[in-house]
Amino acid sequence: MGIDLSKGQQISLEKPGGGTLSVVRMGLGWQAAPRKGFLARMTAREIDLDASAVLFTGKEPVDVVFFQQLVSKDGSVRHTGDNLVGGAGQGGDDESILVDLARVPVQVDQIVFTVNSFTGQTFAEVENAFCRLIDENNGQELARYTLSGGGKYTAQVMAKVHRSAAGWSMSAIGEPADGRTFKDLLPAVASHL
Repeated sequence: MGIDLSKGQQISLEKPGGGTLSVVRMGLGWQAAPRKGFLARMTAREIDLDASAVLFTGKEPVDVVFFQQLVSKDGSVRHTGDNLVGGAGQGGDDESILVDLARVPVQVDQIVFTVNSFTGQTFAEVENAFCRLIDENNGQELARYTLSGGGKYTAQVMAKVHRSAAGWSMSAIGEPADGRTFKDLLPAVASHL
């Protein structure tokens, strides 16, 4: 089990005892919050959240991976596919983005992970939402950030992995935002670069 991160907390992606992780997976999971009232049992509820990874050089976005562009231009970041309905309550990843840290171009120093409701549903309609970072080589969960509370916002700037002279690190951001696509979230992302 990895580290449960709090908003703003950062962890190093250096392996204990030396060395660096080579491929990590940012997994996103969620469930639709149960409906209340008489009609609650009569209609199934589906929530379509979309995970995106925006690659930055300094404060400039240089590439993006999302449901309409599943692989970065250089091939170092790959989205595993769009989930249109969300979790069935099993706690697994509904959408995942793989990052081959060794292949990320040297000029890319930050990758910011966002999640948005393309259909405009708010996070008040979502529960048990999380993002987690996994060592793809052995399947070990390294860190998890759980969204707390709902909210009338339609997006979230979840986390980022960033490169420094000391190597790669991950930071939990957890910033509520509004927008249907990653483009709508760029102003919110800017304050975390």
